[in-house]
Amino acid sequence: MKLGLVGYGAGGRLFHAPYIAAVPEIELAGVVTRSPERRREVSGDLPGVPTFDSLSALLDSGVDAVTITTPPDTRRDLVLEAVARGVHVIADKPFAPNAASGRELATAAESAGVLLSVFHNRRWDTDIATVAEVLPSLGDIRRCESRFDLDEPGSLDAGPSGGLLRDLGAHLVDQMLTLFGPAATVYGHLDVVDQPEGRTDCGFAVSLNHLSGVHSTVSASKINHVAARQWRIYGSAGSYVSDGTDVQTDQIKQGLRPADNLDSWGYERQDRLGVLSTAKGSMTIPSAQGRYDEYYRQFAAAVDGRGPQPVPASEGIAVLDVLDAARRSSETGDTVRL
Repeated sequence: MKLGLVGYGAGGRLFHAPYIAAVPEIELAGVVTRSPERRREVSGDLPGVPTFDSLSALLDSGVDAVTITTPPDTRRDLVLEAVARGVHVIADKPFAPNAASGRELATAAESAGVLLSVFHNRRWDTDIATVAEVLPSLGDIRRCESRFDLDEPGSLDAGPSGGLLRDLGAHLVDQMLTLFGPAATVYGHLDVVDQPEGRTDCGFAVSLNHLSGVHSTVSASKINHVAARQWRIYGSAGSYVSDGTDVQTDQIKQGLRPADNLDSWGYERQDRLGVLSTAKGSMTIPSAQGRYDEYYRQFAAAVDGRGPQPVPASEGIAVLDVLDAARRSSETGDTVRL
């Protein structure tokens, strides 16, 4: 499969290109960026991969699919342009500013007969892979708390189309829906700051009551000078607690690449492993393996007709429904029923 990458900022460079390179079934056929600095980075990181000034020029070169990882307010038009040309699309999250816009894009892709997948790669995080292995030991799950604080004020997408809820919140909500199923009600609180681009949410706490009976809470911040990744899960047979790291992102930032050694990729540090506590006592849980490349592996198989796409647009829309409800709840103070 020939894949084009649209955008080479932090997302394209850290979260997409390294994992595309780890999948032999995919040829990275080009990168769209007009920035001279980004073009130098592409040349250094991806020798031999051509750069293009526009999505149109990339499509003209002949690709089967594109990943769109440009700023949020640009994604709608780019997705529509790609699907209109009969090209499969991976759209970075949030793939639309709200659920209504997401449905518009999904309808366009369906009409064109192409796949539209949302890049919820954090379903393949190390910590959620470990949580999935632990859940059967906890009995009936009653409550789950997930906290992800980042000390990255410079990377906050400002303005009406940005904010942390649409950014990191999309991932955390998707993880909860994946683990515990659809949400019945949503209650949200947003921390808001004034930015030159407009009022922007820089932190959030969102609670979901799932149809399965589980209550989950996700929270995050980005400008409060704290960095933490925590899970707290309570079930009828015990609890699970972890204080982990953003394993795969940390490895990328250290200069490591999954293609160099997939067998050792995506394992939590020994000093940050979680603890399972039951009536039998407490035990340290070994890390499961996190593999973002698995997203691209599944997408390539789906394009080839060998399996389902990893995160279809319908599942991205379910996340957007929750984010829209959380925003309404924060404005009104009411719990929103979906």
